[in-house]
Amino acid sequence: MKLHLRPIFAPFLLSAAVLLSACAAQSPESRAAGEIFDPHENTNRSIHNFNRGVDRYAFRPASKGYVSVVPPDLVQAFNNFAVNISMPGQAVNLLLQGKPKQSGIALSRFVVNTIFGIGGLGDPSSDFNIAYIDTDFGETLHVWGVEEGAYVELPFYGPSTARDSVGVVVDFFTNPITFARQNPADNIGVYSEIVRRMGDRGTYSDTIDAILYESADSYAQARQIFLQNRRFQLGEAGAITEVDPFELDTEGF
Repeated sequence: MKLHLRPIFAPFLLSAAVLLSACAAQSPESRAAGEIFDPHENTNRSIHNFNRGVDRYAFRPASKGYVSVVPPDLVQAFNNFAVNISMPGQAVNLLLQGKPKQSGIALSRFVVNTIFGIGGLGDPSSDFNIAYIDTDFGETLHVWGVEEGAYVELPFYGPSTARDSVGVVVDFFTNPITFARQNPADNIGVYSEIVRRMGDRGTYSDTIDAILYESADSYAQARQIFLQNRRFQLGEAGAITEVDPFELDTEGF
């Protein structure tokens, strides 16, 4: 891979150090109660509005056009490819989490799908009953005891937390396929992830549109849904009763 990506992402590395410090500064009492810790809400709302604009005028129409033109089986194949090339990075994270067996499973899925799934476009691992793996460096930090930190919304990315924002950066730079000098296709991990997200955006367009464009407060809706799902995924789900994600403002429709 060409080195021109390094200068582009250098500011994110600096931000990662700041965000990781914010994780440790979070009040444990608020997390124990399952509350939302959002001290930068004004800034987050500005970024959310920016992201909504990007979605409305660029990503949404492109994604809907993509799934309307590309057959569903091919959309799924591209999704499989994006997931498959993330497996080596996930294997590293599982080792860091003290789970060598699961790390081996992740590598097994990568090898099987790459060899027998036409480079990962297919998913023969599931046919062979090799367990599906899904983890990231944000979860690794959770296992290490790092607090969730403040809620943040990242430009072009969406809802996250201080801890998971660090994970996004680390996962990108530590995946030997996504960011490797000998990568056979420059930025292949970035491109495949964009295509995967386009497929998801187009496939679940109605649900996402309801949250972003039909809710009374799309920022609060997205924040609640993300935190609830993420905490559940990490086994630390706490009740969040601030906003009902399905209480949509339908006036004018």
